[in-house]
Amino acid sequence: MIDPLTNPMEPGDPNAQAFQRRRLGRGLAALIGEESINTTPAPAADTRGLRTIPIELLRPNPNNPRKSFVESELEDLARSIRDKGLLQPLVVRPRSNGEFEIVAGERRWRAAQRANQHELPAVVRDLSDGEALEIALIENIQRSDLNPLEEARAYQQLIDQFTYTQHQLADAVGKSRSHVSNTLRLLHLPPEVRKYIEDGKLTAGHARTLVAAESPNELADEIIRLGLSVRQAEGLNREKSSRPKTAAAEKDADTRALETELSQKLGLKVEISDKEGSGTVTISYATLEQLDEVSRRLARGNY
Repeated sequence: MIDPLTNPMEPGDPNAQAFQRRRLGRGLAALIGEESINTTPAPAADTRGLRTIPIELLRPNPNNPRKSFVESELEDLARSIRDKGLLQPLVVRPRSNGEFEIVAGERRWRAAQRANQHELPAVVRDLSDGEALEIALIENIQRSDLNPLEEARAYQQLIDQFTYTQHQLADAVGKSRSHVSNTLRLLHLPPEVRKYIEDGKLTAGHARTLVAAESPNELADEIIRLGLSVRQAEGLNREKSSRPKTAAAEKDADTRALETELSQKLGLKVEISDKEGSGTVTISYATLEQLDEVSRRLARGNY
């Protein structure tokens, strides 16, 4: 049987990177394969395969994209583990001091501690830092364990560190291209609005409406104050957008020149709205590929 974490291609094979993404995109099932859990602890020299590991030797992954754990969910999972045991193994990698770092399954590990478990089943794999991070991100996304902003940050991390395109991301995590694109746009919301989403005051549906809003802060405050549903929030946003706008003041020559300069550098239409030294810069794009390119250039400071 082929080890699902072993790439059969040579390092120089141009198809290796694509193969790696398809393999990781299959998620935890691809890591476990057809092996069964070995309930007998393996010798210390054996660092691969399924085995049981004393819970005190397991350590959380500092790069886990999931940062928040709901207490009620941990308690529910702990009760299930006490009744039926841990049905889904963790994925871990060995550390030099004889301990193991959790690559996937930190929530199960936390709940197992509450359930007073002494050892847990785990798939042990020799993984680099990059592989461990990539698997942790994709596994969390596929399980829908992340809040919308954690998911967006995970997507952006895969793009920045592993050069994924939005199309490759969608294939890897089993989501639509539009879902990936809209989720990434949440990162551009104002900090106050992002905090509402992280605190659970706004849902993912609300967040998607706010991304398209002209004044997301104002709309977010109204959604929370009035307790609006997603449909009601969409209607309010449409109502605000359809209101007639006051005529903009004539732009001075310096502003028009700066618009022209930025448009030439980015290859896209740029509009500047300035009022007494403050305002907005609007970049218009026609395709998601153009948005990807602008995002990469702004993130890297490459204008």
